[in-house]
Amino acid sequence: MADDIDPNAGLFGGDEPETNPEEEHLKFIFGLNPNRTSAISDLFSNEMMATVDEEPDLPEEAKRKLIFKMTANSVLDMVMECLSPEMSEEVASCLDSYLGMCIVNKKFEVDLLGELRKAILEIKQEDGESDEDYDRRVSDFEDAWWSIPQPLLNQRNPDDAIREEMIRYGLNE
Repeated sequence: MADDIDPNAGLFGGDEPETNPEEEHLKFIFGLNPNRTSAISDLFSNEMMATVDEEPDLPEEAKRKLIFKMTANSVLDMVMECLSPEMSEEVASCLDSYLGMCIVNKKFEVDLLGELRKAILEIKQEDGESDEDYDRRVSDFEDAWWSIPQPLLNQRNPDDAIREEMIRYGLNE
């Protein structure tokens, strides 16, 4: 009997795998996105579809783009409205920069953060160098890397390439 599995053990959390705080954070932030997507669909989709259906002369491709843009705009509005004014400005600024970087990545078929990581991994701690000095040298390199012309960007530096894309989309304000 000692070897039998208790069928009620899971009722008290015994069978749940242990997770660390970072895993819990990622689960909450990203793991619930399918549920959030369903809620957003229930909230917006019928009205959006009705709005688009009221435009019989609109080509199907334009209708699909309009639905996507309406959905993205509604989600962005919801995110910004649930934040404090100071936080919403910070989030908007970070999002704009991130969008600029993603557009550069797509345009040049590159992963700027991956390239930065590769470059940082090549920095080795020198003999006798303190951990603090090494960390400072890595941090200084990381800051400078965004201003260094990169072969994968046709010798453009990442900061300029990102800024140009942000300007192109009116996100530089």
